[in-house]
Amino acid sequence: MQERDPKKLISIAHANGDQSAPEALDLGARVRELRKQRDWTLEHAASQAGLARSTLSKIENGQMSPTYDALKKLAVGLQISVPQLFTPPQRDQVNGRMIVTKFGEGSAHATATYEHELLADGLTRKNMLPYRARVRARSMDEFDGWVRHDGEEFMYVLTGVVKLYTEFYEPVEMRRGDSAYYDGAMGHNVISVSSEDATILWVTSLNQM
Repeated sequence: MQERDPKKLISIAHANGDQSAPEALDLGARVRELRKQRDWTLEHAASQAGLARSTLSKIENGQMSPTYDALKKLAVGLQISVPQLFTPPQRDQVNGRMIVTKFGEGSAHATATYEHELLADGLTRKNMLPYRARVRARSMDEFDGWVRHDGEEFMYVLTGVVKLYTEFYEPVEMRRGDSAYYDGAMGHNVISVSSEDATILWVTSLNQM
């Protein structure tokens, strides 16, 4: 799996599927766009994320490379998943495209609780965000709060045993082959309860962007 440093620009393929001419998406610009979509001031967004206003300003202006902890706080504050920070808004319908991601060749982004591997990362204007995750967390205490985001989400357990916590339901223990489909706006977190880190497949809808 190729590790990418979030401080670098993210290569996004052109909408016409031409992989040879990628255009760059600045993480700072992406964060600024998400903030403005919510009509939030810099102060309000920083407060929501638990960051200093000056820190958020530097991230948006490319003057500071956010740590993994800061990325997690930004995602929680903006009420999206971490992978959505690295996905540009998709609006136009595009047909007749395909992309294949070989095992271990996804785009890696790690946090304290999950190791995300984004799949089909080079395909733009998609309505779903698929990613494989290694679940590091062993307790709800390791999270800063509920993960929430727009859209719907599908989760499928690949290996190990996990426990799915949601805001409105009792925790559910899930094993290999088990799946769940739920509203992304409902608070949710997943922990591993097996001796080894569990792995899961997540698919998040993006058509709300």
